[in-house]
Amino acid sequence: QVQLEESGGGLVQPGGSLRLSCVASGFTFSSYTMSWYRQAPGKERELVAHITNTGAGRNYADSIKGRFTIYRDNTKNTVYLRMNSLKPEDTAVYYCNRYPPSADWGQGTQVTVSS
Repeated sequence: QVQLEESGGGLVQPGGSLRLSCVASGFTFSSYTMSWYRQAPGKERELVAHITNTGAGRNYADSIKGRFTIYRDNTKNTVYLRMNSLKPEDTAVYYCNRYPPSADWGQGTQVTVSS
C-alpha cells in the first residue's frame, strides 16, 4: 500500500520561504516520477511540479515557475519542494504523490502565506 507523509508547512509572510518534505513507502520509490500537488480552499487539486525517477527531469506549473524547486533523495525515499518568494495565492494544502497519482493520498501539509 502506498503511504505518503508530507511535512514542513506553516504560516509564512509574503516573500518568505518554506521547504516541504514527503516521505514515501509501500512502493519502489526510485522507480517512479514523483509530484507535488496543492489544493486551495474552494478549488480543485492542481499539479505543481513533478520530477522523474532519477531527478534528471523536472516540470513546473507556470504559476510557480522560477520560485519553487522540486528535488528528491532516493536513498531516503523523500521528495522535497523548496518554495521561495511565496505569495498569498500559494496558500493551500500541499500533497505529494506519484505521477500519475496513485489512489492513496497523504494528509497533506498546510501552507499559509499571509502578513
